[in-house]
Amino acid sequence: MTPDLRPLPAFEFPEALPVSARRDEIAQAIMAHPVVIVCGETGSGKTTQLPKIAAALAGRGRRGLIGHTQPRRLAATTVARRIAEELGSPLGTHVGHKIRFSETFSRGACIKLMTDGILLAESQADPLLRAYDTLIIDEAHERSLNIDFLLGYLRQLLEGPRRDDLKLVVTSATIDAERFARHFTLGGQAAPVIEVSGRLYPVEIRYREFDEAARDDDDEDDLPSRIEEAVEELWRERPGDVLVFLPGEREIRDAAEHLRRAHARATAGARGGPLGRGPVEVLPLFSRLSAADQQRVFSGSGGRRIVLATNVAETSLTVPGIRYVIDTGTARVKRYRYRSKVEQLQIEPISQAAANQRAGRCGRVADGVCLRLYGEADFAARPRFTDPEVLRSSLAAVILRMKALRLAEIEAFPFIDPPPRKAIADGYALLRELDALDERNQLTETGRQLARLPVDPHIGRMLLAARDGQCLREMLVIAASLSSQDPRERPMDAQQAADQQHKRFADEHSDFTAIVKLWDYWRQAQAESPSNRRLQTRLEREFLSPRKLREWSDVHGQLADAVADMRWRVNTSPATHEQLHQALLTGMLGNLGTRAPDEPLYQGTHETRFAIHPGSALARKPPRWLMAAELVDTGRLYARTVARIEPAWIERAAGHLIRRSFSEPHWERKAGQVVAFERGVLYGLTIWSQRRVHYGPRDPVLGRELLIREALVAMDWDSELPFFRHNRRLIAEIRKLEQQIRRPDLLVDEAWLRDWFEARVPEGVHSGALLERWYREAAPGSPGLLELSREELMRKDAAGVGSEAFPRRITLRGLGFDLDYRFDPGAADDGATLTVPLFALNQVDAVRCEWLVPGMLADKVAALVKSLPQKLRRHLVPLPEWVDGFIARWTDTQTGQAKATLPLVNALIEDLRQTRQLAVSAGDFKLETVPAHLFMNFRLVDAHGGVLDLSRHLAELRARHGERAQGSFQEALRRVAGRVASAPVAAAADAGGGA
Repeated sequence: MTPDLRPLPAFEFPEALPVSARRDEIAQAIMAHPVVIVCGETGSGKTTQLPKIAAALAGRGRRGLIGHTQPRRLAATTVARRIAEELGSPLGTHVGHKIRFSETFSRGACIKLMTDGILLAESQADPLLRAYDTLIIDEAHERSLNIDFLLGYLRQLLEGPRRDDLKLVVTSATIDAERFARHFTLGGQAAPVIEVSGRLYPVEIRYREFDEAARDDDDEDDLPSRIEEAVEELWRERPGDVLVFLPGEREIRDAAEHLRRAHARATAGARGGPLGRGPVEVLPLFSRLSAADQQRVFSGSGGRRIVLATNVAETSLTVPGIRYVIDTGTARVKRYRYRSKVEQLQIEPISQAAANQRAGRCGRVADGVCLRLYGEADFAARPRFTDPEVLRSSLAAVILRMKALRLAEIEAFPFIDPPPRKAIADGYALLRELDALDERNQLTETGRQLARLPVDPHIGRMLLAARDGQCLREMLVIAASLSSQDPRERPMDAQQAADQQHKRFADEHSDFTAIVKLWDYWRQAQAESPSNRRLQTRLEREFLSPRKLREWSDVHGQLADAVADMRWRVNTSPATHEQLHQALLTGMLGNLGTRAPDEPLYQGTHETRFAIHPGSALARKPPRWLMAAELVDTGRLYARTVARIEPAWIERAAGHLIRRSFSEPHWERKAGQVVAFERGVLYGLTIWSQRRVHYGPRDPVLGRELLIREALVAMDWDSELPFFRHNRRLIAEIRKLEQQIRRPDLLVDEAWLRDWFEARVPEGVHSGALLERWYREAAPGSPGLLELSREELMRKDAAGVGSEAFPRRITLRGLGFDLDYRFDPGAADDGATLTVPLFALNQVDAVRCEWLVPGMLADKVAALVKSLPQKLRRHLVPLPEWVDGFIARWTDTQTGQAKATLPLVNALIEDLRQTRQLAVSAGDFKLETVPAHLFMNFRLVDAHGGVLDLSRHLAELRARHGERAQGSFQEALRRVAGRVASAPVAAAADAGGGA
């Protein structure tokens, strides 16, 4: 749809401006070509005259607006105001501007100044940019991310048939013209280049190399003195306004304070010199300055002026009356480090092109001088052009916008300087972190919603989480704050007073909560103040910037409108600390840190180490874990706007990003499953470690292997399943038998058992719970499922071995005594141990105990015979046969009990005399050579089973405890005498608990 023709005023072109002499040529080029490159030096007048040439001479601005972009808000508003003055019409009538926080533009206007970011934002709602018939992209040499993206976007637009009516003018002061012309080759024809001279007067370049030998310890403190010296050098020659380029606000404030003091000293007569010859006005100029303070720079004054500016004054802004330029040769440059994910804002040397831009700011009113505070060789060694921002920035927002607009993939997008692959990969990774892209780098539903929000993707992600977390009201406030400038002011001469005023908003756990408190106070102050003047006075008294508070409100309103359009619900009840900060965390996953109590620095993601910025309320009492709105490297890496967090929140917010590793998988009896220790790492930062987790589902094969090996084979499991109880009982019996017969090899080995269970336990069963579920389903149809038999468990060579020869209880003189067996050479209770109650100590048959039990008798007899001298032993070969014969002759073949009541050694002497006619005495047996386990061990216990003594010598026990034993025996008799008079010994046995 074609808009109404806009009425055009009478245009005049100042003949003093070089571009005016080329206006007809430029107009003809605009009419004849879709793209025109205008390369004009500083001071040529291209910024103010090109929109007028397009409107008055090229017939543009009739079917759409003439859009004119600037890289900075200050430039957009200043240029719009200047063109309106030249046209003699109020701002907004024919020429207006639109910047982020304000718009002065009427329906009848035809020229619209705006930031390049505004035009990009409009492209989302108007992809073909139908609102414009002409676009002027000014200061393209700055190569900001927005400019490069716009130039690529516009090339694609012009290559298609749907905007063949659009005209594009690309301008710059110092530009690689041929490169831009090649970029806009359309239909095989490169864009024409028109070069316009700039200076009206010659400019002398001087170099003042810094003397390294005279450098102070603090170079930054020396810079204001060098600026003072440079000003005095220039003013000795003739008076004139001076424009000084400095890298940042802090350097401007330091220099301003130094120059004012120097002027005061010179005026007072303490030191003569040019500074003392009349009034001097020192004026700062940077983008964060208030509108009133900025306007002072562009208003003339009767005295001499020193304007201290950042690179905001390099291009579009022409500061009037400048005769001299002092160039410190540096600028504060933002670089994004892909590895650390940190934006570094560091002072760097400027390029040759930027230096020439600065020099061009003089020579406008008379012969000029540019004094560079660095050497000529230094200048020659610098790069020709400033690095394009696309080569030093995160591309996440660009990729998201391209996806939303359905443009070509970023790899194929026509950037003038295509970004490196690592930058593209980093942009994709950041969007996946925010869940804006899936694993195939396709836009997700979250990504589509983020693209509709007029904020950085990280901040948009927080808003999405706040919507779901019932804290959208608070998050809108914080999101707007993070997207605008901090309204809290801290003047150099009133820092303590400002800190005291701002202290009431502080929160020791969160700087974000402080933002919400400040917002609530701002709203309350608005409601309480009867007039804007009183409100402004109150805010300024409390060191709060009214302008920045209004800008904050504007952004908040934009965001509130955006979420309302998307029909998001704003919570009416206050959000909790947890709700708000868990939502914030979703957009700050790359800015986390933790510190040990004794460590000064935080360990962050991507192998970073940082400190909390001193301005944070958390700096004095740092938390263990924190998140930060940003990490900025200004020589030291600082976390700004931080809050305490719980590590558990990180897992909830970053579960899709955390890399988990596992160590020491092992079977746990109580849990009945395989457990491992889990470590969670986010971008190199350990979030947790040594966390016990069920490992079976993560590695079912290993889980099943450990289930079989540890639970079923090693019996390390608390289970009451029938098969498990059965197998446990059988294995216990066989292991007892091994102890008794002193053979540790009766039970089949673990490898056999593992193979047996491997063949029967199904795949996928990796825990006790799964095994129990499968067993209960399968057992009814499979009797004896997983039950081992005694025959299977015993080795083949152990056939016939039984436990009868190792009784668990024996009777001595009518009393029953318990027997235990242990196979543990060297242990005090190795072998057979008879448990003897104290009252029965004197009732134990010592002779019978010498014969041990049937299963041990053969070994003891053999050991005793082997202790005999060789001359006697040689009559007893083969020894095993003789031992078997002895046992057969002296024991009952049915019970294994000794037939005689002789001590074992006496029986051997008698048998050797009878069967071998050998005269053997007791002294011939070397009892000390017989293994200890072949002598009965006696464990003396009290009435409660407590162990009183342990010895293999019954006589020693009786000597030590015989008297007590007799008393205990008499007591037992008295207790049962009345009941069992006819059988005192048996009664005593019952009373003493010897069974």
